[in-house]
Amino acid sequence: MKVAIYSRGLEPDLQTQLLILIKELRKYHIEILLLQTLAAYNLDVDSEGISIFSNSFELDDSVDCLISLGGDGTILDCVTLVRDKNIPILGINFGRLGFLAGIGKDELTVAVDALVNGTYVVDKRTLIHLDSSIPLFGETPFALNEFAIHKRDISPMIKIHTYLNGEFLNTYWCDGVIVATPTGSTGYNMSCNGPIVFPDSSSFVITPVAPHNLSMRPIVVPDSNIISFEIEGRTDQFICAMDARREIVDKDIQLAIKKEKFTISLLRLNENNFLSTLRTKLRWGMDKRNSLSV
Repeated sequence: MKVAIYSRGLEPDLQTQLLILIKELRKYHIEILLLQTLAAYNLDVDSEGISIFSNSFELDDSVDCLISLGGDGTILDCVTLVRDKNIPILGINFGRLGFLAGIGKDELTVAVDALVNGTYVVDKRTLIHLDSSIPLFGETPFALNEFAIHKRDISPMIKIHTYLNGEFLNTYWCDGVIVATPTGSTGYNMSCNGPIVFPDSSSFVITPVAPHNLSMRPIVVPDSNIISFEIEGRTDQFICAMDARREIVDKDIQLAIKKEKFTISLLRLNENNFLSTLRTKLRWGMDKRNSLSV
């Protein structure tokens, strides 16, 4: 078995956790691909069986799993590394909320054991793909969470004419519009009062950001639709974002969103299903009033 390890960087107190993870993997004679920046840490570990990688091209189909050490943003980085190579991602939560990275850093031993014995669940997550009249986002015009259009800085609101399969849907007078996948429904979309949808719901959520007309509500559409946009505004440029990546583009650009041809596989422990994640992360059912005696 070969496992790659990725992280944006580790605070000094978390480097110990990385060392524990490496030793657990080596206990099972698992070959390790370590991100180059992580290898720069002064780790007290035998380098036998450990190789270095620095980019997506050095990950091939011999890699059985990519372990993400960090929060949900770190997993979004991993998606751009894995691309269409069908390498599953195992997220260890070194961050805060952790909807995607659902395994705690105190569960490293359990996670490695599940990986070795195959006692995990594979969640297939759909991605969103961007087509545009000029190339955007290089070799990774896709996102796990969302695509967003947003006005720049303190510029006035913009008008976003939105179409489903070429048929007019709505003109949003707003600061921006989010098109979220089911996975991304608990991200930026949720912060803008968009609905939470289940990961296997085969849908997109279109959510306006600060709409001028209060009748403009989020809408859930089947992910078989192609969603296209035309932008108007008093400024000549606006922001396009895919997950944590963004580009400044001219308002006369043509944009269309559709479901990506490939999916991303996220590994989770059996007990960490979507409902338990919602209850834990959003503290549903944990109101202190529920425990008060009458």
